[in-house]
Amino acid sequence: MTRVAVDAFGGDYAPEQIVEGALRAAEMDGISVILTGNETRLKALLNGKPGSDRIEIEHAPEVIQMDEEPVDAVRKKTQSSLVTAARLVKEGRAEALVSAGSTGATMAASLFTIRRIKGVERPAITSLMPTLSGMALVVDVGANVDCRPNQLFQFAQMGSIYAEHVLKIHEPRVGLLNIGHEPSKGNHLIKEVYPLLQEAPINFVGNIEGRDISRGDCDVVVCDGFVGNVVLKFAEGLADALFGMMKEEFTRSIPSAAGALLLKPAFRRIKKKVDYTEYGGAPLLGVNGVVIIAHGGSNAKAIHNAIRVAKQGAEQNIVQGIAERMATS
Repeated sequence: MTRVAVDAFGGDYAPEQIVEGALRAAEMDGISVILTGNETRLKALLNGKPGSDRIEIEHAPEVIQMDEEPVDAVRKKTQSSLVTAARLVKEGRAEALVSAGSTGATMAASLFTIRRIKGVERPAITSLMPTLSGMALVVDVGANVDCRPNQLFQFAQMGSIYAEHVLKIHEPRVGLLNIGHEPSKGNHLIKEVYPLLQEAPINFVGNIEGRDISRGDCDVVVCDGFVGNVVLKFAEGLADALFGMMKEEFTRSIPSAAGALLLKPAFRRIKKKVDYTEYGGAPLLGVNGVVIIAHGGSNAKAIHNAIRVAKQGAEQNIVQGIAERMATS
């Protein structure tokens, strides 16, 4: 039985939305959840609601705030809801961790408590981006702003394994994000890692440009965390801007409003594809347990999906898959 430890006091809308998301995961998907945080408040929020019979509570009196220095907070607040959740994974009482709290603190707690998979130099945060042909997994989107060639080499392998095991993509296409398709282009880092990826046991399709991501030219996009975070935030902002512009145009006149009404179902489907709450959170690949970093503004829907993704990652043995690949690299 897969158990997911959820940091109930991490995030902008904790603990109410976190608890509601856990209840949905327990009731709708039958997932066993361990909520970490203030026991009295959590009991009051559960209060015999549907799904509460599949939820345990692990008391944790401390909370790591978003504005705290991550490493210092994790080291000092050993009884925080986040560190307690990580400890449950370390001790084998849970197979996965979900937190909508500070990304830096979640990374620190994972590294200090759950630890890295042997052979992994640096864990990487991944994110799904919608494309014309489906979804693309971007690795890394913020964990490592400065990287060495071997680290990008490992990101490519971990991303390929995740895409194959969890996303069920046969021989996922792996592309290296660059300013051009030619192997001779790019900075020193990209030029060094290119030949490494050519020899890697993955389906490497070469360099890709930023515009190729949305076209769906590859399934896994490899880049350092600085570039990946810029790409992710730009895509989020662009989606918001486009929907805002369409809304403004469709309300300019009665004919436009009538046309918008007819197109409403299509727009709803498109919006769903770019809605982060549909995907739950970003897997942290390279640590010795499944860790899902949810958006700080996650609502119950996002937490529900994050728990579902965490369970899926644990059941598909993603950690074991990465460990086996690192052992042979």
